Amino acid sequence: MRGDTGSMNTPDSPLRWGILSTGRIAGTFARGVRGSKSGRVVAVGSRNAEGAARFAAEHAIEPAHAHGNYEDLLADPEVEAVYIATPHPMHVEWAVKAARAGKHVLCEKPAGMNHAEGVAIVEAARRASVLFMEAFMYRCHPQTAKVVELVRSGAIGRVKLIQAAFGFRSDYRPDSRLWNKALGGGGILDVGCYPVSFARLIAGAATGAPFADPLEVAGAGELHPESGADLYAAATLLFPGGVSAQVATAVGVGLDNTARVFGTEGWLEIPHPWIVLKRGGADVIRLHRQGAERPEIFEVEGPDVYSLEADAFAAALRSGARAVPAMSPEDTLGNLAALDRWRRAIGLRYPADDATAG
Repeated sequence: MRGDTGSMNTPDSPLRWGILSTGRIAGTFARGVRGSKSGRVVAVGSRNAEGAARFAAEHAIEPAHAHGNYEDLLADPEVEAVYIATPHPMHVEWAVKAARAGKHVLCEKPAGMNHAEGVAIVEAARRASVLFMEAFMYRCHPQTAKVVELVRSGAIGRVKLIQAAFGFRSDYRPDSRLWNKALGGGGILDVGCYPVSFARLIAGAATGAPFADPLEVAGAGELHPESGADLYAAATLLFPGGVSAQVATAVGVGLDNTARVFGTEGWLEIPHPWIVLKRGGADVIRLHRQGAERPEIFEVEGPDVYSLEADAFAAALRSGARAVPAMSPEDTLGNLAALDRWRRAIGLRYPADDATAG
């Protein structure tokens, strides 16, 4: 697997990251890389020189590698891998350009506005022989691996129902990324992608597969009367093997942001499935066995979830793998297809849907 790598690398050398965009999540990831075992941030690209310089100063990036545009970041020979942190509608453009520049790509979720954009990214990465991963950081945490292990071991019997929610209440501001359809606003794409990815992961684990795609998707929700973005939405997904999932999301309603997996012999409760503990530490999974008076508690410890994400990506890259096991390109495409179906069920369309139609 190739990449424009500047100086020579060894399997033990730190992975050199460039960060494309300088918003909040870009800073969060930069701090995660700083705490990782495998990488360091060597460059940043912003829409202007001032923003790049400010980010570089905050994250100890040499001024020579603070780029006032994205193109110069992709041309920087010191950069091996690019983390794309732009608003959603810009992901496909810069992920494809990064791949064509020979850079490995970690792209914030959702990788594309729809399945067609996801296909464009995956195909560009394959043609360029670079590694691509959609940045579902929770997939890299040992808590998620433990949930999968418990499901596969039969601890709750045969899985029948999955429930997962990720949503929050924010005040309506038409210029905000969360509400502006031109910026990919709304709950389904911003955080609804998490419970869908979890449901697909667990439905797959129930049958020994890495993930499963739903046979049916039904949805309901409310679109904001002014912006047209989804205020809140819920969906029911039916998977092979008789597994069903209920998922919910919102940017205008606070949700409990938990996950539960119900089986014929008990159920699992995951109080913090997405963020876990941001800066590391222990969290719990509760296993409620049928007939037991008290749940079994599994305490799962891990470092910063973004550090784990950076390390998972670097480990796959250094091993020569064609995908990061935590979130493969095929998994990404399945998730985007399910999100497309959820959006269709509530009548939510974006400009990208018209651009990629047919």
